[in-house]
Amino acid sequence: MSENPHPHQELSLEISPEVAEGTYANLAMITHSPSEFVIDFIRLMPGMPQGRVKARIILTPDHAKRLLAALQENIQLYERQYGPIREPGLGPDWSGVFRGPMPEA
Repeated sequence: MSENPHPHQELSLEISPEVAEGTYANLAMITHSPSEFVIDFIRLMPGMPQGRVKARIILTPDHAKRLLAALQENIQLYERQYGPIREPGLGPDWSGVFRGPMPEA
């Protein structure tokens, strides 16, 4: 195992008020190519036939894997504190949502 080259480096972040407000999304589509993962965060309103992409995040494969690990860790911490997250019952077939078509360059 390699050592962290910056074991105690502090990171200073700045966030604009607009970004700090956040953007609501209730659907995500994930696609990938050999060099990147693309996550589209979508707002799909009830009764509307079309959703709108509210944000697109592009990650390298190694950063996508780190994001997965961070999400898994945070879900475990959340469930320890608040109890299990209930998964929704069967609904529309969203099987392609998390494995969408390949993005075009």
